[in-house]
Amino acid sequence: MKQAAAAAASSSPNERGGYYGEPTLGIPTTLRVQRELYGYPSDVQFRKQFPTRWSTTLFQCCTDPSTCLLTCCCPCVAFGQIAEIVDRGETSCIIGTGLYEVIRCLTGCACLYSAFFRAKMRAQYRLPESPAPDWAVHLLCEPCALAQEYRELKRRGYDMTIGWKGNLATQRVPPTMPPVVLPPMTRK
Repeated sequence: MKQAAAAAASSSPNERGGYYGEPTLGIPTTLRVQRELYGYPSDVQFRKQFPTRWSTTLFQCCTDPSTCLLTCCCPCVAFGQIAEIVDRGETSCIIGTGLYEVIRCLTGCACLYSAFFRAKMRAQYRLPESPAPDWAVHLLCEPCALAQEYRELKRRGYDMTIGWKGNLATQRVPPTMPPVVLPPMTRK
C-alpha cells in the first residue's frame, strides 16, 4: 500500500488518472484514492453502516401538542410549512397550502402529494422509510405523518413559522467590520 501511495504522490496528474489535491505530505486526499489505497467504505456502505434516524416515531404526536393540534385541525397549513422548508423556498407556504387543499377537495387524496415531500425530506436527511412506505404512511395516518415531519424539521433547527427565507436570514451572521479609528485631534 505504501508503494501505491508513493507512486500516486510522485506521478503527474495525468499518470495518476486525474487525482488532484495531494497535501504537502504526498498523501492523496480524494475519496476515490482513499478508498482504493486504504480500503475506506463506499458512500453506499457508509450509509448502511451509519444510518440516520427519525428524531421521533410516527405515533409520538403528543410529545409536541401544538404540532399535533396544527396537523389534526389544519393539515394544509402544516403541509405548506413543511413543503417550503423541504423545497428550500421553491414552493412557498401559501402555494403548498393551496395545492394541498385543491388536491384534497378535488380528489380526496392529498396524502399522495404530501408523501412526495416526505420522500424528498427523507432523501435530504438520509432518513429510513419506516414504519412503511411513504405513500402508505400518509394514506393511513396523514396527521401523524405530517406531525412527524414537522417535529423532525423543528428538531433540526428550523423555525417553521418564519419559512425558508426567514430561517436563512436568522442563520446568516453579518460580517464584522473593523472599528473606525479617527485621527487624533490637534490644535492649530
